[in-house]
Amino acid sequence: MSINVACKQKGTMSGSESAAIQVLTRAVQLDGDKKFAEALACYEQGIRLLLQAAKDIKDETKRSHFKKKTEEYLARAEVMKEAVNKQKEIGRTHRQIQIENGDTGYSYETIFSPLIDKTLSNVVIVDAYIRSTHQIYNFLHFCELFVHKAECLKSITLQTTQDPSDPRLQNERLDEITRSLRKHNVNLIIEFSETIHDREIRFDSGWIIKIGRGLDYFKKADGRFSIGWSDYHFRECHQTTIDIFHQQTVK
Repeated sequence: MSINVACKQKGTMSGSESAAIQVLTRAVQLDGDKKFAEALACYEQGIRLLLQAAKDIKDETKRSHFKKKTEEYLARAEVMKEAVNKQKEIGRTHRQIQIENGDTGYSYETIFSPLIDKTLSNVVIVDAYIRSTHQIYNFLHFCELFVHKAECLKSITLQTTQDPSDPRLQNERLDEITRSLRKHNVNLIIEFSETIHDREIRFDSGWIIKIGRGLDYFKKADGRFSIGWSDYHFRECHQTTIDIFHQQTVK
């Protein structure tokens, strides 16, 4: 999420106003670089300077503008605070989920929802096999979760291989998903590669998820009118291992 530092108005700026713009510009830059602790410190300092500058403003239009910008920065500072607290909790955490053959209750929502917050703007899926009908449906279902839960999501990148048997159909289906995501202000980037081996999902908020079978760890539903057809919580799973860790634990 980006916030424009649009505090400058026509006329003479006070020292506090000029300092606030400088500090908040830095806060936004650190925010974009996912340096949450540093961004939080700058947001807090910038907000104090902004409030101090607002005391001397006589123009009602400019005062209203300052109030609006202060509310925006306060809201973003709260997001940074939550992110910093989450990083402190992460520590050296490494969670491993062992899914046995036939298990249920491991939908995408169950696995990924706890990792989604307002700092997430990009998701990268590396999975060689997003080709067949059910695999592309799995990917669509995965995208739906993030459209629903990740309110600051800007893009999803899929790195996969081209279907040698019917690349045209694969492209048509992925293009349809691309157009659909665009309606929700999410950009889908497709990157084809023939050298993909590992399967993993990366969040630009720092989470890395490795799934032995990629997104395709669900068994086929009993039928199109059976429980589990649309809600993957009730789908039986293939045996696989899911490793969830944060990039700060491997630095």
